[in-house]
Amino acid sequence: MRSLKSFFESYRPIIEDVIDRFKPFFESYRLIIYALIIGILFYVIALIHFSDIQARLIGVIAFLVTLWTNSGLHMGIVSLLPILLFPLFGLVDSKDVVTNYSKTTIFLFIGGFLLAIATEKSELHKRLATKLLSLFPNTPRGVLYSLMLTAGLLSSILSDTTTALLIIPIAAFLTDNVDYKFRLLLGVAYASLIGGIITPVGTPPNLILMDFVETNMLEMIPFATWIAMMLPLAIIMMVLAAEILLYGFKNENFKLVKIDTQDLHLTYNQKKLVWILVSLALILAMNPILKYFFGILVNEKLTLLAFGLFLFLPKVDLLEWKEDFLKIPFAIIFLFGAGFSIAMAFKKTGLAVEVANILVSFNYLPPIVLMLIIGITVVFATELTSNTALTSIMIPIIYPFAEQSGLDPTLFMLIVAISASYAFMLPIATPPNAIAMSTGDVTTTQMAKRGIFLNIFGIVVTFTLALTYWRLFL
Repeated sequence: MRSLKSFFESYRPIIEDVIDRFKPFFESYRLIIYALIIGILFYVIALIHFSDIQARLIGVIAFLVTLWTNSGLHMGIVSLLPILLFPLFGLVDSKDVVTNYSKTTIFLFIGGFLLAIATEKSELHKRLATKLLSLFPNTPRGVLYSLMLTAGLLSSILSDTTTALLIIPIAAFLTDNVDYKFRLLLGVAYASLIGGIITPVGTPPNLILMDFVETNMLEMIPFATWIAMMLPLAIIMMVLAAEILLYGFKNENFKLVKIDTQDLHLTYNQKKLVWILVSLALILAMNPILKYFFGILVNEKLTLLAFGLFLFLPKVDLLEWKEDFLKIPFAIIFLFGAGFSIAMAFKKTGLAVEVANILVSFNYLPPIVLMLIIGITVVFATELTSNTALTSIMIPIIYPFAEQSGLDPTLFMLIVAISASYAFMLPIATPPNAIAMSTGDVTTTQMAKRGIFLNIFGIVVTFTLALTYWRLFL
C-alpha cells in the first residue's frame, strides 16, 4: 500500500502537468464533449427497443439537438453536420442529404429574407410603427398594442427573427422606464412569434409542415386558406399576450420619449416597396380563387423568390447585390436544410413508423386527449430546443401515427407546427426571445413568469379552435 502511495507521489508532478495541459482543451471543447456523451447515452438507451440504425439516428439527433441548445458550436456549423454525420453513420447517402439544402422551401425563405432586408434598408418598418403609434391612444395599452400589431403584421410575411431585429430597437427607444420597457420588448418578441403563425412563410415550423405535405403528395393548404384558419388564433393570442404583459403595471409610471408622428410621408423607395408587397399579397390571396375557378395554380414558393430577386432590377434598385445579399442569415437557411434532412432520415430508417407504432398503442385514448398530450409535449419541449429541429422530428412521427389510428393527419400536424411556435418562456427557445434579452432590459425571470401563462393559454386556445373552427377548412 505504501509502495503504491509512493509510486503516485513520485508521478504526481507528471499527472498534474498532464491535467494542466489538457485543462484548456477540455474547457474549449467542454460543450461538444457534453453533446457527445448525451448522443452516446441516447444511442445505448435506444438500442433497448429500436434497431441499430434507428438507435444511431437517435444518438446523432441527440448530439445535434444538444449542440443547438448549448451553443457548443455556431448554429450554422451544427446545421451543416448532417451532411457529414448521416453518411458517416450509414443513415442516409450523402447525395440524398445534400438535396435537402436546396429544396424550393429554402428559396422561398431566401425570397422572404430579401424582402425583409429591403424593408429594413428603406426604413419602411419605422414608418409603419410611427403610423400605428399615431393611430393608437397614447396610453400604456395603446403603445404596446401598436408595437405588437406592427411586429405581428411584419412577421406574417418576414421571419420572426428579422421582425424582432427590426422592431425591438424601436421599442427600446420609446421609453426609459424599466418597468414598462421590458413589457414592450417582450411584447415585440411574443408578437413576432404569434404573427408568424398567420401565414405558411411566417415561421420555420410552418415551412417544414408545408414541405412535408408537398413531399408526401398530400393536399396543400393555400396561403389564403391558411390565413383564414390562423388569423383568429393569432388575434386571440396577441390580445392575451398584451394583457398578460400589462398585468401589474401602474399607469402613473408611464412615460414615453418625444417622437415625431407628424411627418408620415413615405419616401420614393418606401412607396415602391409598398406597391411590391401589396402586389405579392394580392397574388398569394388570389391563388386559391384562380385554382378553383380557372384551374391556374401559382407556385407560391417561387413567387416569393421572384419578388425577392425583383428588388435587384434596374429602376427598382431597392437592393444591391454586393451590399445586401450577404445580409441573408445563411445559418438559418442551413438550419432548414438540417431539419429537412432529419425528417428524411426518420422516414428512410423506418424510425418514424416505429415511433408511430408505439404511439398507436395509446390510441385507446380519446383523440382530443392524444392531441392535448402531443401539443403540451411540443409546447414545453420547444422551450429547450430549436423549434425547427423539433418540428422536423415530430412531423414525420405524427403523420403515420395519425394515419394508423384513423385520425386526421393534417389536423395533428398543424397542431404540432403551431405549438412549436409557442416558445414564450426562455431566451434560448427562439431568436426573438434572445434578441429581447440581448438588450439587457429583460430578465429570464420576467420572461418565464409571463411566458408560462401564455404557453398554457396557447394550448387551450389552439385546441379549442382546432376542434371547432379549423375543421371547417379541413
